Amino acid sequence: MAISKFQSCNVAFMLGMVMASAASATPVYVAEPAQSTWKVAVDTPLECRMLHTIPSYGEAQFTSKASKKINLDFELKMRRPMGETRNVNLVSMPPRWMPGEAAQSITNLTFFKQFDGYVGGQTAWVMLSELEIGRYPTFSYQDWQQQNKRIEVGLSAVAFRPAYDQFSQCLNNLLPYSFEDIAFTVLHYDQGSDQLNKASQQRLAQIADFVRYSDDVDLVLVAAYTDGRGGKTANQALSERRAERLEEYFMAMGLPEDRIQVEAYGERRPVADNNTPIGRNKNRRVVISLGRTII
Repeated sequence: MAISKFQSCNVAFMLGMVMASAASATPVYVAEPAQSTWKVAVDTPLECRMLHTIPSYGEAQFTSKASKKINLDFELKMRRPMGETRNVNLVSMPPRWMPGEAAQSITNLTFFKQFDGYVGGQTAWVMLSELEIGRYPTFSYQDWQQQNKRIEVGLSAVAFRPAYDQFSQCLNNLLPYSFEDIAFTVLHYDQGSDQLNKASQQRLAQIADFVRYSDDVDLVLVAAYTDGRGGKTANQALSERRAERLEEYFMAMGLPEDRIQVEAYGERRPVADNNTPIGRNKNRRVVISLGRTII
């Protein structure tokens, strides 16, 4: 059957409308139920890291590290980082199998040009809580390449629970101090002894735990001192014994000898008055400094 000129124009118009609608449709990146995977990639007393792949987009990553304070960071690692800074809406979306449930706003964020999307602090914990109850934390922002489009990126709650249980257990096992807390430590001795006092032994155990689990502590510096009582020769020998005991301690942990440097200064370089008990206690010390690889 022949198509009139008017019909031909109408068909072209309708096709144009469909194409325009398709062009303005919001791309949604989220793992289908059969695709959704979560895994704990790092599980140590120093760091916990849980990953989720978002097909055709990138990877979601929750991370917490050893510290005095409870902490949680989230990064949305994009295969193609944004070319422009964008304002982002973070919304908790109900999955398809929760009909009637409403979307709930979590917060508004800013993702910066050429950086992974970052969420920290309380908001990251809220995201975990929403995933735990089966909802999908979803980021929505304007496409920096096409101004008339928005992009939505969701985290699927499918298969979340097993990895989350492992991640939660890892969080419970994190050391309650960070590298910065122990990178420079002063420990003390009782008079005339090469054994650390009780409080310093506990502190040394913390340093040992961190070094034991860390793969980037590449240098341990040990500087041992005495107070001013006794002769210089005896004090020098005592400080050498103190330094050697600590060298042996770190080597017994498996640290290579070339990563341990010890110095014995005897009664030299006092930090307090040797004429008072308090001053002498401060001078009977060893200083342990840790160096780490900067990536």
